[in-house]
Amino acid sequence: MSTFSSRLLAAVGEHGPLCAGIDPHPALLASWGLTDDADGLGRFADACLAGFAGAVAAVKPQSAFFERHGAGGVAVLERLLAGFAGSGTLTLLDAKRGDIGSTMDGYADAYLRVGAPLGADALTLSPYLGFDSLEPALAAATEAGRGVFVLARTSNPEGASVQLAALDGRSVAQAVVDAAGARNAGTEPCGDVGVVVGATADHGLDLSGLHGPVLVPGLGAQGATPADVVSRFAGTDGPVLPVAARAVLAAGPDPAALRDAARTLADELVAAHAGSH
Repeated sequence: MSTFSSRLLAAVGEHGPLCAGIDPHPALLASWGLTDDADGLGRFADACLAGFAGAVAAVKPQSAFFERHGAGGVAVLERLLAGFAGSGTLTLLDAKRGDIGSTMDGYADAYLRVGAPLGADALTLSPYLGFDSLEPALAAATEAGRGVFVLARTSNPEGASVQLAALDGRSVAQAVVDAAGARNAGTEPCGDVGVVVGATADHGLDLSGLHGPVLVPGLGAQGATPADVVSRFAGTDGPVLPVAARAVLAAGPDPAALRDAARTLADELVAAHAGSH
């Protein structure tokens, strides 16, 4: 069984570092001429699958925009994740799960264990009930060859009061990064425990010891440029995955146009990285 990190590095090497966000919010469905229901959602998902599978390193479906349609929406999400399997494009499900004890174990059953009904290549997690509360998810991910991305420093203003609070002489966000790095220690080529760090502002974190991937939302419509991503994450010792949703999805609903928009942005990221050396 391959590890998440080995599959991720292969995908980035093949397609560049872009992660395409799949965020079917109501306004976007309307702009694509789709109904705001499970049927419209299904058509949206099919276009994204046709446009992105085998064309980008990863996609990040936002679970909330599928869950809002109830059982029908979750069924579309399950079908979407299955559709990308084996395509060479990894799925990073953005659900930000975090809890304790048997509840965290239940989330592991749903998303991370072998045979999980909503199993993606990786899942976002919230550590703010304590990093160690994530243990059932971390163990399940390792056993199944999946990865996780743990929230560290998000770009929303409300996050700063918690994430920048002092803890043992460092910020809470840095403590999350350090805990992830400890989980990744000794792994090759790198670990499967990544962190989420927003791209739209200087994060102030030391990522040199993470030895794992960084998921970087905020590229494009949220304000960060490829050059911003390169400069703000220059000290990272694992793969950096910038996420663009609106900047790419604006090209839809034609799958070929979605693919072209994603590839153009991926090429810009590669060029920005090359230009920094």
